[in-house]
Amino acid sequence: MSVTIDVPALLRAESGGASALSVSAPTVRAALEQLERSHPPLYRSICDETGAVRRHVGVFVNTAHVRDLDGLDTRLQPGDVITILPAVSGG
Repeated sequence: MSVTIDVPALLRAESGGASALSVSAPTVRAALEQLERSHPPLYRSICDETGAVRRHVGVFVNTAHVRDLDGLDTRLQPGDVITILPAVSGG
């Protein structure tokens, strides 16, 4: 089951410059675990040392935030798009 992970410009250095990555995973957690193996710096930008999504990072499946679904256990379907959205602030 292939899904796409959209990588925002802010994190592309950690993905080798890729704007999108394709993974085969049944859940969001499994997709992030694949990132941990294939792109460790990107994974560390998304998840903390416990495997939880960092507070300032939003993870969406298609258009729904995973916190409004089943969290990291959200099931994925072929063709789904996971979007990583780090918070941006300034002053």
